[in-house]
Amino acid sequence: MSTTIDPAVLQQLVAQAVQQLKNQGAAAPCAAVAPAVPDEYGVFSTMKDAIDASAKAQHTLLFQNPTQRKQWVDVIRQTCLKKENMEMMSRLAVEETEIGRYEDKIIKNTAAAQGTPGIEDLVTDARTGEHGLVLFEYCPFGVIGAITPTTNPTETIINNSICMISGGNTVVFSPHPRAKKTSVFLVQLLNKALYEAGAPLNMITMVREPSIEATNEMIDSPKVRMVVATGGPGIVKKVLSSGKKAIGAGPGNPPVVVDETANIEQAAKDIVAGSSFDNNVPCIAEKEVFAVDSIFDYLLINMKGAGAYEIKDKETIEKLWKLVANEKGDGPKVGFVGKSAQYILHQIGIEVDDSKRLIIMETDKDHPFVQTEMLMPILPVVRCDNVDQAIEWAYEAEHGNRHSAMMHSTNVAKLSKMAKLMETTIFVKNGPSFAGLGIGGQGYPTFTIAGPTGEGLTSPKSFCRRRECVMKDMFNIR
Repeated sequence: MSTTIDPAVLQQLVAQAVQQLKNQGAAAPCAAVAPAVPDEYGVFSTMKDAIDASAKAQHTLLFQNPTQRKQWVDVIRQTCLKKENMEMMSRLAVEETEIGRYEDKIIKNTAAAQGTPGIEDLVTDARTGEHGLVLFEYCPFGVIGAITPTTNPTETIINNSICMISGGNTVVFSPHPRAKKTSVFLVQLLNKALYEAGAPLNMITMVREPSIEATNEMIDSPKVRMVVATGGPGIVKKVLSSGKKAIGAGPGNPPVVVDETANIEQAAKDIVAGSSFDNNVPCIAEKEVFAVDSIFDYLLINMKGAGAYEIKDKETIEKLWKLVANEKGDGPKVGFVGKSAQYILHQIGIEVDDSKRLIIMETDKDHPFVQTEMLMPILPVVRCDNVDQAIEWAYEAEHGNRHSAMMHSTNVAKLSKMAKLMETTIFVKNGPSFAGLGIGGQGYPTFTIAGPTGEGLTSPKSFCRRRECVMKDMFNIR
């Protein structure tokens, strides 16, 4: 005798059984219900595997709607903002790279998680006319290869992941080898959280042992449709010769000008705060000051009151340069990048407490401390006859990078003159440099500031293609 079970009842019984197994902690009986999850969560032994997994995830993400993408981005934000995760990634970054300050890493990582734009950046442009309707929409490139620096390892991964996934892309990271442990921790942390929330696995991947060879393989892979480099001129040149869409965030040497109309006390506080932030490793941080003669000495007095230590002896200044400059004299010694002012001064026999966050000295405009981006809390200050000379010298010292610049003044005409001449992506007026990253200033944070390729402050739409969709002779209802 046969018995027929109502399909609805059968479905209910199966659902109950699966729920019971879950409550008991048992594995679900079907791989389709609970697919096996690799222990590595986005971290692979070979670049090929990392790229293949990313391509598979992107194929799934491609057919998910913007609301779902927002859900995944929100998971990234929430995961990073959990106190224990935020503290761990910030501490790991400082301990592994030996660069920067833990407290400032917290601020930068928080800014990246909270302030990076999401899908709201991707605004559709719709136009109608006598021949119908046309839509212009921001659509994904596909798999993006992203090279990240040792100076901002976690901030760049957070910022790029949010921007790229918002646009429907997946990302394969090639971190700096000196930040590999920190990068592995963060990539696995985000993948696990995303997977548990129901997102496609491996939207964020990397190779366990980053190397130049792995980076080259990523750049050359036909499955990687776009390459993004955040770093020095060498790696930017490499991605620009890849034959693919490339975004390059290259170097800067941001100057700051102070004229006689500025609030000198506040300018001093802002300059010290900006230049010492994370021990000067942010690419937007104040790297040299040009101040008019009439307020020069008063500015230095106030900078010392705000936490700067002044070196006056020229021999000591040259001793400092020889200590921190590389053998060619065209950049910093790696071992001093992002070190504290206290640590650097100790190496030349000067003992200060950790309240001294910045080293300052008066130099001429041609001194290598002025002309070279050093990425450490050493700030030369140049005396100028007038504000026009200060602006001109600032323009020369920035070397046409068109990255960032600051000015403290209440003279709107001179503020406008400098802004127009410098052509920088970021121009901060009467504030610390980090105000340009949305930290205490209006705007939004980005850690891929693309000067060489012109995108400027990158956001989700920077990593998308603008596509056209036409409905002929329809939906023009005006």
